[in-house]
Amino acid sequence: MPKKNSTFVTEFLFEGFSSFGWQHRLVFFIVFLTLYLLTLSGNVIIVTIIRLDRHLHTPMYFFLSMLSISETFYTVTIIPRMLSGLLYPYQAIDIQGCATQLFFYLTFGINNCFLLTAMGYDRYVAICNPLRYSVIMGKKACIHLASGSLGIGLGMAIIQVTSVFGLPFCDDFVIAHFFCDVRPLLKLACTDTTINEIINFVVSVCVLVLPMGLVFISYVVIISTILKIASAEGRKKAFATCASHLTVVIIHYGCASIIYLKPKSQSSLAQDRLISVTYTVITPLLNPVVYSLRNKEVKEALRKAICLRPFSS
Repeated sequence: MPKKNSTFVTEFLFEGFSSFGWQHRLVFFIVFLTLYLLTLSGNVIIVTIIRLDRHLHTPMYFFLSMLSISETFYTVTIIPRMLSGLLYPYQAIDIQGCATQLFFYLTFGINNCFLLTAMGYDRYVAICNPLRYSVIMGKKACIHLASGSLGIGLGMAIIQVTSVFGLPFCDDFVIAHFFCDVRPLLKLACTDTTINEIINFVVSVCVLVLPMGLVFISYVVIISTILKIASAEGRKKAFATCASHLTVVIIHYGCASIIYLKPKSQSSLAQDRLISVTYTVITPLLNPVVYSLRNKEVKEALRKAICLRPFSS
């Protein structure tokens, strides 16, 4: 129960990077702004190229374009306010604005997790069941998988937001983070949060451990299938189609798992904030960079666009 004579909070302040001097914050601002603009432009380029080049109208690139769109909304939810906070520390946000930010952050973050899982399933079918690939991964199946990913994201976000903002917030109003996240908000609640922490852990397991497990199983089968390919060239080509996806998966799930699956006793908000920079600023940039640099078809489409050669009709 809230303490007597407590004042209920109507807005929060972000602590952000206020512990750093203005010179360091200015450097952070320039670096993060550059990465943010690169992420936005990279995702826009990927979506545009996939839309224009008919050679890229395949399930793998459909999911890549959906991931790029989702990553764009994900970064727009977090980074502009973070950049503003670097220039002007301790910015205020009302409870409704905080709930809205948390909702969209969770929706698109969880959507990304399950889109990566769908991409893993696509690679599994392509390599392990190539003769039925076009039947299994038809247009309708791709739309269902993408819609299901977004639906899970929306559902989990509603559960988390309802759980967190059903709590009373009293005297403490400084969020030890640069955006509204579940754990920093639970630390500000002026009542017992055991049930809410259990809900947060269960949701984290569902959206991290389950997709990671499915991707891991897929790649065990994929690798065993690739190793059975007779020619070295065939094995190299098969591995190449999976390398980009596997790189993004490892970094994406790895950073999120460190924050959301570690025990509360080992939780450090300062450490979480540092890792959060990785998966809110750096990881979203990996999607366009990794897929454009490691993928021959995307690089060829980029060359066509740069050289103003006509796309295939």
